[in-house]
Amino acid sequence: MKTLSFLLAGVGGQGTILASDVLAAVGLHAGHDVKKSEVHGMAQRGGSVTTYVRWADTVYSPLIGPGEADYVLAFEKLEVLRYVEMIRPGGVVLVNDYVISPLSVTSGTDTYPTDQQILTILAAASDQVHFVPAMALAESLGNPRVNNVVLLGALSHFLGDVPVEAWLQALRERVPSRLVELNERAFLLGRSQFGGNDPGKTP
Repeated sequence: MKTLSFLLAGVGGQGTILASDVLAAVGLHAGHDVKKSEVHGMAQRGGSVTTYVRWADTVYSPLIGPGEADYVLAFEKLEVLRYVEMIRPGGVVLVNDYVISPLSVTSGTDTYPTDQQILTILAAASDQVHFVPAMALAESLGNPRVNNVVLLGALSHFLGDVPVEAWLQALRERVPSRLVELNERAFLLGRSQFGGNDPGKTP
């Protein structure tokens, strides 16, 4: 298979690391060689967190260069703008429709970009940009912390060769047993967002 490169970007406390661990496990369950990068950024709550995951028959390096990310998952809207140059032309970009204002915005120094401004910037890199209401969907399940798994469910739609069971098995291996059912529901809810003709939400 061709190498598939995934970039996951979020804010500390959003479950970006868990999502990358699950994604790596899915690749292994699907029979691929997998490499996952070290975390780039500040992993504590509120800091920027980025991870790379790569699948292929043989993966020689976990690192992703500019223009090489086939799939970008952004767990917060501003975070995706930090990595625009990493998106492969035509790559799939999934953005959690959720705002965590940085200190510069809350202090009044900067202004948070509008959805249209974000989309305009991303559209220059790819025509496959989708906003996913992952936080709202997680909250509808009674636990906003599973927004990361909702976003993984959305991603699974674009990886149709990977069986759903591979995703669910990876979740079972990496979340506490008492939370397995909740996470499975979150995954399937995210996956269901792409069942129509116009997946996701476009601002």
